[in-house]
Amino acid sequence: MSGMLARKKIAAFGAACFLLAAAGAYAYWTQSGAGTGSAATGTNDAVTVNQTSSPAALYPGGPAQPLSGNFDNPNEGKVRVASVTVALSSIEDAPAGCSLADYQLNNATATVNAEIDPGDGVGSWSGPSIQMLNTGSNQDGCKNASINLTYTST
Repeated sequence: MSGMLARKKIAAFGAACFLLAAAGAYAYWTQSGAGTGSAATGTNDAVTVNQTSSPAALYPGGPAQPLSGNFDNPNEGKVRVASVTVALSSIEDAPAGCSLADYQLNNATATVNAEIDPGDGVGSWSGPSIQMLNTGSNQDGCKNASINLTYTST
């Protein structure tokens, strides 16, 4: 009986080796293929330039007063701002005899060169200033005037 048991063991061992060899041969089969996919970039919204300084009490020939501020970035990620430029826009609450020519901006472009985080009131800019010029003529028309400024960023 031991001969028969030995033959069964040998047969079982041979069958196991055959199955392993067949599985090993399958594991080495390769196949090439092809496919397609896509990706998309998003877009971003413009940042808002805020003025946080409050120049007040400008008078003819008086000193320049600094302008500074920060940004509102409505985007999900950071945006790069290279510079902020300020311009005289209009005058409110001034009777006749006052014009934008009565005022001057100094260093009208502020260099920022920074990535601005998402959120409101983030980042900063500074450098420009505003002053009222002394024109040598009566400038009473500019009393209590509000000078509107326009900001652009690049």
